[in-house]
Amino acid sequence: MQQVYVYDAVRTPFAKLGGALAKVRPDDLAATVITKLLQRYPNLDHTKINDVVFGNANGAGEENRNVARMATLLAGLPASIPGVTVNRLCGSSLDAAFHASYSIGAGDNDLVITGGTESMSRAPYVVPKPERAYPAGHSQMVSTTLGWRLVNPKMPAEYTVSLGEATEQLVEKHGVSRERQDQFAAQSHQRAHAAWEAGHYDNLVVAVDDVTRDETIRPESTPETLAGLRTVFRKDNGTVTAGNASPMNDGAGVVLMGSAAAAETLGADPLVRVVSRGAAANEPQYFGEAPVPAANLALERAGITWDQVGAIELNEAFAAQVIVNLDSWGIALDDERVNAWGGAIALGHPLGASGSRVLGTLARRLKAENRRWGVAALCVGVGQGVAMVVENEDATE
Repeated sequence: MQQVYVYDAVRTPFAKLGGALAKVRPDDLAATVITKLLQRYPNLDHTKINDVVFGNANGAGEENRNVARMATLLAGLPASIPGVTVNRLCGSSLDAAFHASYSIGAGDNDLVITGGTESMSRAPYVVPKPERAYPAGHSQMVSTTLGWRLVNPKMPAEYTVSLGEATEQLVEKHGVSRERQDQFAAQSHQRAHAAWEAGHYDNLVVAVDDVTRDETIRPESTPETLAGLRTVFRKDNGTVTAGNASPMNDGAGVVLMGSAAAAETLGADPLVRVVSRGAAANEPQYFGEAPVPAANLALERAGITWDQVGAIELNEAFAAQVIVNLDSWGIALDDERVNAWGGAIALGHPLGASGSRVLGTLARRLKAENRRWGVAALCVGVGQGVAMVVENEDATE
């Protein structure tokens, strides 16, 4: 087996639903980050790229089913480079990194571009085909932006609640207070703003036209201001608001992965080594719990414990989900290891692109903070979780 490394990472700014990137197609977002990545390696022979693996949660519209292949062609790469798209919903682009690491580790590939893209603004409406010709009744148009659609009637009803209602059920199950959710959400905004001001994203985020920064960061957020927002999914006993949940977004990211031999091909040293992976599943309505067994499995495979982990990038689909995860691991909400440069509540969560964001940010953080071990993890709708452990071999801590 070959060792597998992350060499580089690039992402677009994440824009809000209907915002600054709403006019950009998801395949163009993907092609943009591929192009920007490869501009960093002007001497790279592009025929040395063995594969392109992208994550995407929609696929029903301008992604044209296999957005990895579309983006590869749009970026002007040789037609001989294959591309495949994987879909594990919110975990899709971390799953893309899983697939690349499998192929590199097995010795099948030496250099793979992985990533993810999502335009929630441009997600199409769909209409089911009639079961017979010329039906007399109406047909309902369904949005593909987020959540369940065209649900099989045989699916248990408790599985098919909305993500927000599922989070309210998670809150009830674990006794998570509204105050803790708002506290964590405010922290996410403040850390994200501070990270941008400190220049941490200068080498990670590339402009798309004149869009240069993440669009949904609100540094003025405090627990007190967030406490004034109304709940969305339950009026009487709800806790989840637009302020303590991730927004809907547009964006794309790439992570360049390769074997040890890829260092000579690229003329660059790797950032981190991929050590282990973990995927887990549970009841769909408790999807927010799933990162716990996924990350625990990845740590077990890596042979380390949480006490040894120096940096954690946990996707913030909902503040309540993060709280449940951290409580399960025995980690404090304000622990500086967790999302030190902000998380999805502030930065945004363009579904299929978020895995590349957490992995790329984790790799850069380990280098910047001189820490050895890192964990990237995401919850996934319909009750799944994914996680990856990486190592900064140059760390002196």
